[in-house]
Amino acid sequence: MDVVHQLEIEPRMSVNVLVERMSQCGFGARRLAQATAIYEKMLSGDFTKFLTISGAMVPAGMRDIISHLIRKGHVDVLVITGANLVHDIIESFGCHCMGTAESDDAALRAEGKSRIYDVFLRDEDFVGFEELMQRIMPEMEKTLSGRELMSILGSQINDERSILRSAYDMSVPVFCPALPDSMIGLQAWMFSQTHRFNVDAFADIKEIVDICYGCERSGIVIIGGGAPKNFALQSMLVTPNSFDLAIQLTTDTPENGGLSGATLSEAVSWGKISEHAKFVTVYGDATITLPMMVAATMERLELTGKKLPAKLPG
Repeated sequence: MDVVHQLEIEPRMSVNVLVERMSQCGFGARRLAQATAIYEKMLSGDFTKFLTISGAMVPAGMRDIISHLIRKGHVDVLVITGANLVHDIIESFGCHCMGTAESDDAALRAEGKSRIYDVFLRDEDFVGFEELMQRIMPEMEKTLSGRELMSILGSQINDERSILRSAYDMSVPVFCPALPDSMIGLQAWMFSQTHRFNVDAFADIKEIVDICYGCERSGIVIIGGGAPKNFALQSMLVTPNSFDLAIQLTTDTPENGGLSGATLSEAVSWGKISEHAKFVTVYGDATITLPMMVAATMERLELTGKKLPAKLPG
């Protein structure tokens, strides 16, 4: 029987060394180490790599991590909330501001500021977003899929650090299953009142299911839960395949039956994740666990000199 090792911290130790030592600890430390090992396997092997993102990841400062993963070829399919894309677009010309969770919210409203926990956003940035959306929304007779619309919008974002722009440049499909539940959806509806513009809400299902059908081996990283998690996992249901590797970073627990806290083992019962898969859920704030997992994995890939397989066709 292995014994628990008491964690030792040393000056100038790398994130990778810290995470490796955490593998000999208990609780969340070991889970994070397991997630990093699975992520290394996912990125260094011939897997179709899915990334799903919910929660306020962009406002909290995780945007560059995500766009970097895309540009490095570590993401083949992105499923994301419309809210994160709204904030991604705002970051391309504006910014999010440091605030405090103990703010006077009525005073903030009077000052023209909106609060996301301890992050503030200014009204002028939303005005800029609305003006930009009305300029770059495409007018066309053809009915678009949501994925096609995301690609068009990404092509018009003049910021290489943008998630949407990075996905466009790297030909990574972006699916936003709850697009109407965002300010992009609201702006698209407003645009459609005076222009030739229509989006087929169901077309994305065929596109992502076709990708799932073509997967010989696949892995998924789930940040949070919600619609992106469900959209990606359910797409495997109508195929003979299941995810072979899975990582979930969430603050939710399974007892209330909600999807965001549902265990990956539960997904095995549905056939969404293979019964032979390697998977782990790391309970904790993804603004902590995601940077640590990514940093440790990047260091391991650099140390081992492992190269990514060729980009998957399509």
